[in-house]
Amino acid sequence: MSIQQSDVLYTAVATAENGRDGRVATDDGQLDVVVNPPKAMGGSGAGTNPEQLFAAGYSACFQGALGVVARNENADVSGSTVTAEVGIGKNDDGFGIIVKISATIPNVDAETAKSLIEKAHQVCPYSKATRSNITVELAV
Repeated sequence: MSIQQSDVLYTAVATAENGRDGRVATDDGQLDVVVNPPKAMGGSGAGTNPEQLFAAGYSACFQGALGVVARNENADVSGSTVTAEVGIGKNDDGFGIIVKISATIPNVDAETAKSLIEKAHQVCPYSKATRSNITVELAV
């Protein structure tokens, strides 16, 4: 379900200069990075790239969702980590991305970990935004 403008609690603002081979910065100055295509795509690899930025945001958001779910389930996710792998490749329309979310949750058994990440995938805003648009694989 979509939110309305009146429901917005915070809006991040970032501006890119020169696309995938330039710079991106937030309006508050908290993020200001050089972006370059990775060497695997013919670039210099000297800076970060949009896929790394997406992976960073998705993993942080998913970790937050995991915490929300864990509190509701009385599960201990302390010491857990979430890794997002974002791949880019050619598709019928040009390029597309694919994501693999992996979670390590040391204080629960494998079945509980699987259940927690599946539930986190249902509440994570990044997961909601990408649902039915890209392939997202979950792994523990």
